[in-house]
Amino acid sequence: CLATLIIMLVGDTYTLINYVSFINYLCYGVTIIGLIVLRWKKPKIFRPIKVNLLIPITYLAFWAFLLIFSLYSEPIVCGVGLIIILTGVPVFFLGVYWRNKPKCVNRLIESMTCWGQKLCFVVYPQGGSAEEE
Repeated sequence: CLATLIIMLVGDTYTLINYVSFINYLCYGVTIIGLIVLRWKKPKIFRPIKVNLLIPITYLAFWAFLLIFSLYSEPIVCGVGLIIILTGVPVFFLGVYWRNKPKCVNRLIESMTCWGQKLCFVVYPQGGSAEEE
């Protein structure tokens, strides 16, 4: 979010759309790869929708072509898109991977989460809020 705000202040909307479209296509391909891996490693788990593997493999072939073409034609835009994705790595390690955090860090993360939920009008699925629990 911070990287997006900085890009919006410095660049134009067209550039931001290019960054985000590369990120979206990258994430779509990784999702399809995950689908194929799960179908291969865990074939017995329940799937509400099951398609022939030829469809995701065909999609991946086109995806790889488009991604390689994007990397070739606009390497700077793709590089900035990758940097935007990588800005989430420290957030992951701070919020998810680091299990035994000090209480002050937990309180900070909880307050930032609550602030973000209030800003975006997010409602808890249980019907309550964090303060009630």
